[in-house]
Amino acid sequence: MSRKVILTIAPTGGMASKAQNPYLPITPEEIARDVEACWELGASVVAIHARRPDGLATCDPEIYSQINTLVRERTDIVINNSTGGGVNGDMIGQGGNGYWEILWEERIKGIEAGAEMCTLDATTIIASFEGRELLMHTSPERSRQLAALMKEKGIKPEWEVFSPTHIVQDVTTLTAAGFDSEPYFVNIVLGTDRAFQNAMPYSPKILQSMVDLLPKGAIFGVTGIGPAQLPCIPNALLLGGHVRVGLEDNLYYSQGRLATNMELTKRAVRIVTEMGYELATPAEARAILGLSGGKPG
Repeated sequence: MSRKVILTIAPTGGMASKAQNPYLPITPEEIARDVEACWELGASVVAIHARRPDGLATCDPEIYSQINTLVRERTDIVINNSTGGGVNGDMIGQGGNGYWEILWEERIKGIEAGAEMCTLDATTIIASFEGRELLMHTSPERSRQLAALMKEKGIKPEWEVFSPTHIVQDVTTLTAAGFDSEPYFVNIVLGTDRAFQNAMPYSPKILQSMVDLLPKGAIFGVTGIGPAQLPCIPNALLLGGHVRVGLEDNLYYSQGRLATNMELTKRAVRIVTEMGYELATPAEARAILGLSGGKPG
């Protein structure tokens, strides 16, 4: 029997706008519609970011709950809510020193909507967008606090990493301290180096080196940003990993042609199956990830 592969759809994110791609789902109904369509195509996990009615980023648990409820009414897909937030809207503020930050107190609201999983960005980076530098400050103590909150609520972390140091320091330290149970699911994000200081570009050698650094008991998925999305799919599969696609990560199907979430999902499904792997159902994804079985209530 061929290996089962988890396909994650990331439909929205906390950065892009409809001005950049009119197919980007923003409202709870639009997001749920795209998630349902991608689930029907073979996606088994969804990485959800919430947006305010004006389209800007938020981690408001009420909006997350609206999205989660609509998705659960239509699918049995695994729901993963973000605690990374975004680069505008509720998520940013200017400190007394004049420096802009992605607000910690807003980010942690993302764990309050009852998702099975949440992203855990145990990383400190500088994000540069629209001429503004944004500090995403996740110190070791904040990382520990977020991991403890997730464990308390029975939420499985998706450890999101952008560089080798994020693996060998934060992920390794917190999993060894018992804040997660095997298998640890690590999302390796490559290709954000032009916008995120302390992030890595994509290349096969870089991905291989980061996989080699994963702690014992970890499994992994790969997220390629922009043009890295397509080559990351077969590369991740060949290394034994899982894959993610969607408009959060890449707005284009090919050079100059805007994509939909469904088109990106169809292409990923085709690559996975033509390479001889099988797509995991949501129930199988839960088993792979160590989640409780069945459709959540």
